[in-house]
Amino acid sequence: MRMLLRPGTIFHKDTKPYRAFSLCKHLSSLSDNGENRQVINEICNVLESDLPWGPSSETALSSLNLSPQPELIIGVLRRLKDVNIAIDYFKWFERRTELPHRPESYDSLLSVMSRCGKFDALEQILGEMSVSGFGPSVNTCIEMVTRCVKANNLKEGFDVLQMMRKFKFRPAFSAYTTLIGALSAVVNQSDMMLTLFQQMQELGYEPTVHLFTTLIRGFAREGRVDSALSLLDEMKSSSLDADVVLYNVCIDCFGKVGKVDMAWKFFHEMEANGLKPDEVTYTSMIGVLCKANRLDEAVEMFEHLEKSRRVPCTYAYNTMIMGYGSAGKFEEAYKLLERQRAKGSIPSVIAYNCILTSLRRMGRVDEALRLFEEMKKDAAPNLSTYNILIDMLCRAGKLDCAFELRDSMEKAGLFPNVRTVNIMVDRLCKAQKLDEACAIFEEMDYKVCTPDEITFCSLIDGLGKVGRVDDAYKIYEKMLDAECCTSSIVYTSLVRSFFNHGRKEDGHKIYKEMISQKCSPDLQFLNTYMDCMFKAGEPEKGRAMFEEIKARGFVPDARSYSILIHGLIKAGFANETHELFYSMKEQGCVLDTRAYNIVIDGFCKCGKVNKAYQLLEEMKTKGFEPTVVTYGSVIDGLAKIDRLDEAYMLFEEAKSKRIELNVVIYSSLIDGFGKVGRIDEAYLILEELMQKGLTPNVYTWNSLLDALVKAEEINEALACFQSLKEMKCTPNQVTYGILINGLCKVRKFNKAFVFWQEMQKQGMKPSTVSYTTMISGLAKAGNIAEAGSLFDRFKGNGGVPDSACYNAMIEGLSNGNRAMDAYSLFEETRRKGLNIHNKTCVVLLDTLHKNDCLEQAAIVGAVLRETGKAKHTARSW
Repeated sequence: MRMLLRPGTIFHKDTKPYRAFSLCKHLSSLSDNGENRQVINEICNVLESDLPWGPSSETALSSLNLSPQPELIIGVLRRLKDVNIAIDYFKWFERRTELPHRPESYDSLLSVMSRCGKFDALEQILGEMSVSGFGPSVNTCIEMVTRCVKANNLKEGFDVLQMMRKFKFRPAFSAYTTLIGALSAVVNQSDMMLTLFQQMQELGYEPTVHLFTTLIRGFAREGRVDSALSLLDEMKSSSLDADVVLYNVCIDCFGKVGKVDMAWKFFHEMEANGLKPDEVTYTSMIGVLCKANRLDEAVEMFEHLEKSRRVPCTYAYNTMIMGYGSAGKFEEAYKLLERQRAKGSIPSVIAYNCILTSLRRMGRVDEALRLFEEMKKDAAPNLSTYNILIDMLCRAGKLDCAFELRDSMEKAGLFPNVRTVNIMVDRLCKAQKLDEACAIFEEMDYKVCTPDEITFCSLIDGLGKVGRVDDAYKIYEKMLDAECCTSSIVYTSLVRSFFNHGRKEDGHKIYKEMISQKCSPDLQFLNTYMDCMFKAGEPEKGRAMFEEIKARGFVPDARSYSILIHGLIKAGFANETHELFYSMKEQGCVLDTRAYNIVIDGFCKCGKVNKAYQLLEEMKTKGFEPTVVTYGSVIDGLAKIDRLDEAYMLFEEAKSKRIELNVVIYSSLIDGFGKVGRIDEAYLILEELMQKGLTPNVYTWNSLLDALVKAEEINEALACFQSLKEMKCTPNQVTYGILINGLCKVRKFNKAFVFWQEMQKQGMKPSTVSYTTMISGLAKAGNIAEAGSLFDRFKGNGGVPDSACYNAMIEGLSNGNRAMDAYSLFEETRRKGLNIHNKTCVVLLDTLHKNDCLEQAAIVGAVLRETGKAKHTARSW
């Protein structure tokens, strides 16, 4: 028989109401019949032997000369624990007896699958049942779902119901409600709950108030207020009356997601509908008001509850005490404890733990320890009490006290659980006491307390951060040996640690191992991995990882784009900022402050300062306050393109917002004003910097020195250099290069050479510009020996002298009457394709004539004439 539930959808319905009774009768006869029990034992002995299923096992079963009793297979299946053996025997029995299986036999096979938690063959079994014209019994359907729920495999339970629907079977009402109830306790499963609920409605099941309550709780907990209210309206339209439990759930759940006024609405609506609020109602409302910092209303609600009761409500007291503690009103909390005690109700350990939790949040260690001693008069501290205090002591850096408390806990008969261990390991790692953290880990008694993912993660992360990456990897191996579930968090920590300590190849191997362990990377891992690759100087691999993020089905978030843009800027690809920024916009990616800062910096680095300025304004309009990094990027960008008045206006704006400006921003302005010759303003900025208590860095001094040198205020530059040294700022090669160049410009070559030698003594390697400047200066000063020595050393170190350097050397050698040496350099310059100045040719030609080097003089003269013709032709064009 079939039952038509809606047009076009047909579901099987059990046609034998006596099936359950019949099955019980058969099983009863089996249990009463000793002969059948013996046969079942013999069959099970064959099936459960080490003999693999095949011709040998089939022969062994056939040798038992069994009569084809359908009751036998039910008894055997009830005993079997291996679903594969059960299916093989089930098929063999059908072939052997040449009789179709009865519904009870299929139900027994499905029960085996439920007990084993393996539903791989479910589709095949249900297909056979569908062809035979019957489906699973109500009890079997409930059993399959219940087993999935107990195994915490809710997705499989959902799939079981969908498979039944595929074959037009009607899943049991209780199977649906059991699964919905289990899903309501798990985060982010409300959509699956709603799907099941809609299927129940399609099947004609009438939902109860309890079912609506479960669904509303699930949606409200996830903050999906509109969906929860829609379900509530649907319930009311179904002529179902809300009960106290439903109102309590609504008050609690809506209040916890911040909808306090809505919670009040439910409270008043409840009274208007003639329902009397109970202790749970009041306590939930008190908790909601305390969480919303509406303490006065919570106190009023508590007092109202107290007046209506003879016996104090312990749960309400605990909630109110927690409310006082969260608000930092500890005196009121202590008074409430005394009031509870005066009413004949001894405060529980929960009440004390509530206060201790609040004291931990406030960091009031001494007060917490005092309360810990006082509470022993009323209630024995439990494991949670000790965990709260140990956590508090570790956070305060009182690790010795934490160890003492742990020892006293063991003396009190309480032993650390995994949370205790995790607290201590995590805090010790953060305090960089890694040996102590490892000792606690090694001392764990696996029979009493087994480390979990948090334990392993804390150690791996702590060891990795201080460079003990090999030890971190050993902990990871122990994690695998303990068969503890590895997650992206572990691999994120390992990859970051290897890359941060210069072992990028090992970092790449960790990613490969993650994939081999079938651990799917999440977006946070992929972002971190991409960031590591960019920082390790692998921009192309970083780009490829960004594409992999999209290939894996993730939508890149603001952090993904921030890492990509920042990495490309550092690698010299700032010009790509514009395109990536608009990709972010098109995708609907919401920029945070960090993302804005990186994009603004990118625009400034590639010269699009106007665009950066626009983004700064957009950032303000969208409610993001610009930071010192934001202002620093734009001020530096404006200063570099000589828009100094705008840069200074932004500088003043940042100060007006009380943003703590750093040396980098002051240095950008000093550099900008200095480059355009506004040296007085540069000095004023430097003076303000020092008045703020900041110390100029070498870049600040270099900016000012460069401005003074360009203005040929060399004496002022030397005084500035002296101030730099007096403030214990170490000059770098750029500093010396600026001074050497400046002294050479005003023809103080010997003084420049003194700074050159000082730089060498400091172990600094001169730059190409410094070499060229110094060689040219010495050559012009007639110090040919030193100039020649420097010139040869420069080339010997792999340096490539430029045209100015060669020309200066040729002129110097010529002036020193070293005609052939000058000519040799002349030929070398020509071979290298460098430009030879007319003045250089004239000086060399004169020297060659004086030394009767007529053949060489002819060549130089020919070059000079060719150069002159070329210039004349260029002018005529």
